[in-house]
Amino acid sequence: MTYTGRFAPSPTGPLHLGSLMAAVGSYLEARTQGGRWLLRMEDLDPPREMPGAADGILRDLETLGFKWDGPVLYQSRRREAYEEALDRLGTHVFPCACSRSEIADSAVAGIEGPVYPGTCRGGLPPGKAARAFRVRVQAGDIGFEDALQGPILQDLERDVGDFVVRRADGCHAYQLAVVVDDAAQGVTHVVRGADLLLSTPRQLHLQALLGLPHPLYMHLPVAVNAAGEKLSKQTGARPLDLSQPASSLWQALALLQQQPPQSLKHSSIDDIWTWSMQHWQSAAMSGLSSVEIA
Repeated sequence: MTYTGRFAPSPTGPLHLGSLMAAVGSYLEARTQGGRWLLRMEDLDPPREMPGAADGILRDLETLGFKWDGPVLYQSRRREAYEEALDRLGTHVFPCACSRSEIADSAVAGIEGPVYPGTCRGGLPPGKAARAFRVRVQAGDIGFEDALQGPILQDLERDVGDFVVRRADGCHAYQLAVVVDDAAQGVTHVVRGADLLLSTPRQLHLQALLGLPHPLYMHLPVAVNAAGEKLSKQTGARPLDLSQPASSLWQALALLQQQPPQSLKHSSIDDIWTWSMQHWQSAAMSGLSSVEIA
């Protein structure tokens, strides 16, 4: 089996240090195993996207010396594939008329917000129209072994509830799109930030229902600020300063616990990638889910 990894940024803003860490980790894990590294633009959420951000991310990655295999895949061009997957799910999917506020009023707290209480599972309430579509879940643990975070167990019925696969605005949900695209691209290993760790059982559930292969997973530590918030556009993450790209790569490697020598901080891009390929040790991050940016 040929190792195939990928990096899948969302074009909600410029590339920042947190997203660079995910790119570096996935790239080095793939290249040091002689694998392919694909690039996917997760542009499925127009209200959150920034005009020109997708092209800017590609330019920044090129400046930083990343080289990807094959053409970039854009999720915005794959709506038919996601709709086909919805059709294949058949009776596992049901329409839901509930608003977020209605769910919050009647739900218990789960691992990432209110647990859907099953209001529309048996059919839409009288006089209500469908808003979103949800996939049914069952009681019982779904588990997997994460390469860094160890064994993960989750009971979707208790911790999440029936989850959305097509939103009220007509956009297909991340959980469905990522499963369909990983299978279509032949992705064998998913290396991404630990902020997505808790969503993985939902993806395993969809893979099982659709008869798709399960990739192996590695969830890297995410960069957080002093308040413990993940670096993002919403928390004021600053765009990378690419006037000295090697310095940005050095910082990402340091946060990924690779201990790059200070001499590399002002070296060439080629030099820092050469060192990285020779010294990459993913095991140095075992059990680490976050790192604070000074």
